[in-house]
Amino acid sequence: MTGASEFGHSILRYSAQDVRMRATQRLSLDLPAGALDPGQRPRRGDHILNPDLYREGLAAIAKPAAVLVPIVARDASATLLLTKRASALRRHAGQVAFPGGRIDPEDESPLAAALREANEEIGLDRSCVTPLGFLDPYLSHSGYRILPLVAFVTPPFALVPNPDEVDEAFEVPLEFLMEPSNHQQHTRTREGVSRIFYAMPFEQRNIWGVTAGILHNLYERLYS
Repeated sequence: MTGASEFGHSILRYSAQDVRMRATQRLSLDLPAGALDPGQRPRRGDHILNPDLYREGLAAIAKPAAVLVPIVARDASATLLLTKRASALRRHAGQVAFPGGRIDPEDESPLAAALREANEEIGLDRSCVTPLGFLDPYLSHSGYRILPLVAFVTPPFALVPNPDEVDEAFEVPLEFLMEPSNHQQHTRTREGVSRIFYAMPFEQRNIWGVTAGILHNLYERLYS
């Protein structure tokens, strides 16, 4: 899209400058209220599309995790950096994901955990990353309370995927991911139980589930 941004006629929608201005106005680096409170059910998560499948008490036992939502400041239009999880992993093998994982007791904060995980998984250097703010906490059906941290990644940077965790890292145009018509809802039935989830197929990439759900929240916070 080449139209002007709501922030100024000279700023192109989906440009790095446009994303930065939106994030500055609409996101905060302060943790959302109750983000880590086990007694509070997050407003975002797999249970939103599947309220009948929500397990009572899941929010109380969900493990805290943090992921980086890395927006790459490319010249013409920003992109989003994603990973393909290693095919040998025991859980969620081969799925498209954000860099991130569980918040360890040694982590100073969810922000620190997201940056640490990104460095461990794909070798993303902290010096290239500018945190912009948190999205809403996301409760996954698999039992994680995920805190997504939106951040700018400034080129040039070198990535070295950890083969034990990641098969590859790749970029997708933000313009594609923030187009609501690309936010499909799919249904999958497993062991007789049907589940609805967001999906954003891009070329040969199948972006779905928690990753697509968080991207939908990014759209809601910055572009809706």
